[in-house]
Amino acid sequence: MDFKYMNARKEDGVGWLKIDRPPMNALSTEVVLELERALDWFAHEDDVMVVVIYAEGKAFVAGADIAEMTRFTSMQAREFARNGHRALAKIAALEKPVIAAVNGYALGGGCEIAIACDIRVLADTVKIGQPEVNLGLIPGFGGTQRLARLVGPGIAKELIFTGEAIDAAEALRIGLANKVVPAGELMAAVAEMAKKIAAKGPTAVKLAKACINLGQDTDLATGNSYEVEAFGVCFSTNEPAIGTKAFLAKQKPDWKSAKE
Repeated sequence: MDFKYMNARKEDGVGWLKIDRPPMNALSTEVVLELERALDWFAHEDDVMVVVIYAEGKAFVAGADIAEMTRFTSMQAREFARNGHRALAKIAALEKPVIAAVNGYALGGGCEIAIACDIRVLADTVKIGQPEVNLGLIPGFGGTQRLARLVGPGIAKELIFTGEAIDAAEALRIGLANKVVPAGELMAAVAEMAKKIAAKGPTAVKLAKACINLGQDTDLATGNSYEVEAFGVCFSTNEPAIGTKAFLAKQKPDWKSAKE
């Protein structure tokens, strides 16, 4: 699929989505809308089991396009935020797991993209945070909501109120990162993780993501009821039969045969 600021490709069950607006991959309106289009494309590619969002150079995403923002009216700013929320909601709602491979600076919208993903792997050189208050703004792409749900309201308030960026080690300590690896090993580590996920039962992975996401916004009993129903739904496919038989035979399951 053709984009100006994105590079979308798929290989061996993994979808690779590169944000490509050097030097800092700033999020203009056009970039945000392309991100949304790319996610829609991956959503309909049945041979993609997991998606990786990444970038190259100095930054993952260093934030919004400040030059564009200086021209915003109140309503234009509102529309920009709505576009961002809609795009990032598609990351969270995508049936397939999404991994953020975070390099360099991940600030403002860059941090918000990362926390919308299911898993975050950070290079050890990363600086990540929500610096919007330094500009007289607040996070506009879900940062006040997702960050608090991820690391707790106290830590989220500290990061957002101070506007300070933290390093990868601190991000790992507070639960903002799943894993930190040397910068030169980032893509290899993410590829290994993505391929591991892509090799699992595809329906099971989708249902597991749905249950976790739905359960976060409800009570335990309701969340457990989602899990019970989804467990049953697994058996509406051939995948449990394939997986259990392969396990007993000490073989690798052939998930593709479930579609035959």
